[in-house]
Amino acid sequence: MRIFNLKKIFFTVFISCIAFISKAQLGYDYAQYDIGFGGAINKTYGDAQSVKSTPSVHFNFNYNQTPFINYILEVEAGKLEGGNALKDTTGRQFSNSFTAVAFRVQVQAGEILDYSNSPLANVLKNFYLSSGIGMEVNSLTTNRYSYKIPDYYTPGEDHSSEIYIPVRLGYEFKIYNQYNQPSVKIDLAYQQNFILGDELDGFKAGKANDTYTEIVLGVKFALGGVTSYRKQITY
Repeated sequence: MRIFNLKKIFFTVFISCIAFISKAQLGYDYAQYDIGFGGAINKTYGDAQSVKSTPSVHFNFNYNQTPFINYILEVEAGKLEGGNALKDTTGRQFSNSFTAVAFRVQVQAGEILDYSNSPLANVLKNFYLSSGIGMEVNSLTTNRYSYKIPDYYTPGEDHSSEIYIPVRLGYEFKIYNQYNQPSVKIDLAYQQNFILGDELDGFKAGKANDTYTEIVLGVKFALGGVTSYRKQITY
């Protein structure tokens, strides 16, 4: 009987310890891997006079060193357009069907903020800055001879590859599961892509390189590899 009671006491203490440890970790755990997709509205600033809005879609895989430091591999495809051959004084326009691959490092404010005792800091912790490097493959349709100026020709390539530097400022809305782990993330961001060349629009003109901006809306889903962070993630 005494041995039975000892076993019962030991089992009760063991279960209590497990429950205490689990409760202590509630809100500290997160998934190390995410997969995501989304869309963007783009505007190109190059050698065409007028600017147009065009769509693109992207898919990404994320490795989360912490909940607030993320390494992102992203594939994007879409269209870029600009100019109006009949209305612009230069009489030229372009259309670019592009595919891009980029690697970015993303740092969120929560990595450096103490948000435990401040409702405001708890909101601000999800703002992030991100940058990296990418490669873009372009397939263009252009009119090199102006519709407005006789014999006016703009040189360039109909097919090109450009290296670019993406710089993104955004906010990540985190949705938590029953264990207070961020399981779904909604991403709203503004990104500017600095092209290290002048062939994004197919026109090689002017002194400045091309660039294009994106307003991005995306969603990410936690895949697994659950581990713990040094502080509570949500309050």
